[in-house]
Amino acid sequence: MSAAVSATGIRAGSPSLPARWIGDGWTVTKRNLIKIKRSPDMIIFAVLQPIMFVLLFSQVYGGSIAVAGTDYTQFLMAGIFAQTVVFGSTFSGSAMAQDLKEGIIDRFRTLPMSPSAVLIGRTNADLALNAISMVIMMGTGLLVGWRVNTTPGRFLAAIALLLLFSYAFSWVMALLGMSVRSPETINNASFMILFPITFISNAFVQSSNLPGPLQTFADWNPVSALVQAVRELFGNLGTAPVPDTWPMQNAVATVLIGAVVMLVIFVPLAVRKFESISSR
Repeated sequence: MSAAVSATGIRAGSPSLPARWIGDGWTVTKRNLIKIKRSPDMIIFAVLQPIMFVLLFSQVYGGSIAVAGTDYTQFLMAGIFAQTVVFGSTFSGSAMAQDLKEGIIDRFRTLPMSPSAVLIGRTNADLALNAISMVIMMGTGLLVGWRVNTTPGRFLAAIALLLLFSYAFSWVMALLGMSVRSPETINNASFMILFPITFISNAFVQSSNLPGPLQTFADWNPVSALVQAVRELFGNLGTAPVPDTWPMQNAVATVLIGAVVMLVIFVPLAVRKFESISSR
């Protein structure tokens, strides 16, 4: 005998809406993880750039940049970690743009699945890729002399903060990827955002060394707050005074607030954009 159908039209014994939503998201996540597994060059190129930055700045420029109370390598690594996860978030945008171009989104539209599952699967897979990049980056940092000078709990908190920020920012990039007309455009569009927020920050130099307007921008830059928070949690601050601005004085709280704000704003916007694209 077939299962009874309730007044809502859902068969008795069928998975609940939250269960189906989680199941759909996990299915798409596995699809994207398998795609990454079959394309090891994606991981290679994802970590080559930050490794290059570590070697370039620590070995070539490190002797010319002084940081009070610590050496430049200790100061640098938090900035490299932040830059890595922010740049890694662009995979969500480029992948969504590529899927739109190849018609994958049209295929998903024909399936009985939650529209948000596609975006959840995409951002989850990129979170995993960022985690892999973080592990490789830490190994590189240890090779050039970087050390964690704090407790295991604070070390794990720093990693969690980096991954949380990257996950929230990947939703921004996913929305951007669905808003451009081609995968080639997303690269130019994303770098117009990423280069200012990563290089006009305290990631590579102390913000106090920047000229007036740039110093103000750096002190209120969310990436600077992320770098400052990670330096605090890793114990890599040195003795340089912390800028007297709220984001720098409360860096961990700033990152948490910023990540929540990005998720609250950009998750609904991205889902709505996806639904509008799928309904065409």
